[in-house]
Amino acid sequence: MGNGVAVVTGASSGIGAATARRLVAEGFDVVAAARRLDRLQQLADETGCTPFALDVTDPASVRALADAVPTCRVLVNNAGGAFGLETISKSSDDDWQRMYDVNVLGTLRVTRALLPQLVDSGDGVVVTVTSTAGHGVYEGGGGYTAAKHAERALSETLRLELCGEPVRVIEVAPGMVKTEEFSVVRFAGDAARADSVYAGVPGPLVADDVADCIAWAASRPAHVNIDLLVVRPRAQAAQHKVHRES
Repeated sequence: MGNGVAVVTGASSGIGAATARRLVAEGFDVVAAARRLDRLQQLADETGCTPFALDVTDPASVRALADAVPTCRVLVNNAGGAFGLETISKSSDDDWQRMYDVNVLGTLRVTRALLPQLVDSGDGVVVTVTSTAGHGVYEGGGGYTAAKHAERALSETLRLELCGEPVRVIEVAPGMVKTEEFSVVRFAGDAARADSVYAGVPGPLVADDVADCIAWAASRPAHVNIDLLVVRPRAQAAQHKVHRES
């Protein structure tokens, strides 16, 4: 007997794809959801997960997901992203809007849509992948840290509101994770600038490290809730304190 249905958003690459792979290996029937159906199909061919085209910024797309998933025990809110690294004085309204729409409202829409199924499962789990940016701030990160702080507040509020219901609410907050796309997207395709983020850092986290944390937190006994799991590479002592080798 399997572990039930797990929905993973942002599953076409990075942490989302790694989490889908890991949860399949753990015996879940995984619905891997993201915008890029071609990437999801490759993941499905590899793992046996079910691909689903999802845009978390589109309410109709989220409703279609909820209609297509009549039962759900685990939801991993992973879809998100950072856009730009400008100071507040030079920041773009569009970048801030995109970050709020994907990270905050996207998490809200999907969680709200699947909450009835999670409650009905008798042991629902909501894992929201935030960031250490939701627990601190840094220059040039105003829009992203604001969005991740809001996503963290959403998760903490949900835990209070579901007290007494059979649903656990977990936040996983990664620090420096080197994936194939996160920083490239942030810097609008500037690969050299993206690579500079990790330059000299011995052993940044990789997507599998975060997927391991997500799977562990989601598979604790039903009475155990991991409120918050912060995970950083050893080289990163804090948001601003990173060891780099020359």
